[in-house]
Amino acid sequence: MTITPEQTAWFSESFGQLADNVEQAVLGKRHVVELVVATLLSEGHVLLEDVPGTGKTALARALAQTIRGTSTRIQFTPDLLPGDVTGITVYDQKRAEFEFHAGPVFANVVLADEINRASPKTQSALLEVMEEGQVTVDGVTRAVGVPFVVLATQNPVEQAGTYRLPEAQLDRFMIKTSIGYPDDASTLRILQNAQQPRRDVTGIIDTTTLATMIELVGSAYSSPLVHDYVMRLVGATRRAKEVRLGASVRGALALARMAATWAVAHGRSYVTPDDVRDLALPVLSHRLVLQPDAEFDGVTADAVISQILLDVPAPVENGAA
Repeated sequence: MTITPEQTAWFSESFGQLADNVEQAVLGKRHVVELVVATLLSEGHVLLEDVPGTGKTALARALAQTIRGTSTRIQFTPDLLPGDVTGITVYDQKRAEFEFHAGPVFANVVLADEINRASPKTQSALLEVMEEGQVTVDGVTRAVGVPFVVLATQNPVEQAGTYRLPEAQLDRFMIKTSIGYPDDASTLRILQNAQQPRRDVTGIIDTTTLATMIELVGSAYSSPLVHDYVMRLVGATRRAKEVRLGASVRGALALARMAATWAVAHGRSYVTPDDVRDLALPVLSHRLVLQPDAEFDGVTADAVISQILLDVPAPVENGAA
């Protein structure tokens, strides 16, 4: 089924309204907000690597309130157990049966705060739910519902008592981005509003409508030329001399899916190479494992992706060809 012009216009307008609403809680960070909303509509997850106090929790809460969904916050600590994330089965003596107590992952928007502070065993509790949208406890599988997005944060400046996220888990995040500090104008607005009571963001869309938007993304047209471009970009990450482990097939699928969402969000029913270029950095950079000597020389994954975008020619024809 091909997406119609009317559906494209409705999707683009709704996307703008979602971003406008969430931006009320994170002033001056329009691009980051649009990336997070696009990831939600692409059925992906977000890794926010940022310093403390930049609005990560406010972003997650505003996103949940905007879609009239549920949100939870998990503070990851070294003593956190997998059951604290997924939930546990408890024996009820009165009824003489086991009862499942759902964990905080059973929500539409889950903020996993300082995810790299938990042990690898606890981090792995998120692997199934991020990939399959379900949790298996004591042999029983339970779906967490739709929409479902994990917003995980990690602090890049404080490494004491942290565990580096394994590549298998990093690969399950559709994008990695950073909110960063607001500009002077936004900081001034934040200070002026600080004395007023905090107001919740008003919900403007329900989860059923959001599910319809997610379904429409699959109807956007991606030409063979665009798919070939994605393939060549991902292939180039594996051949780069600074890279020990390049982007995975999951990374290629994530880039194609995000590009489709980005295209419809900007009023087009087809994907262009520019959509792919715009998203290559947040989608692919965290999936690269650099050579030790390259890291020692100060090479970053962002720099590698930026060079690949310069070296790999984009298709000349329009994405609708």
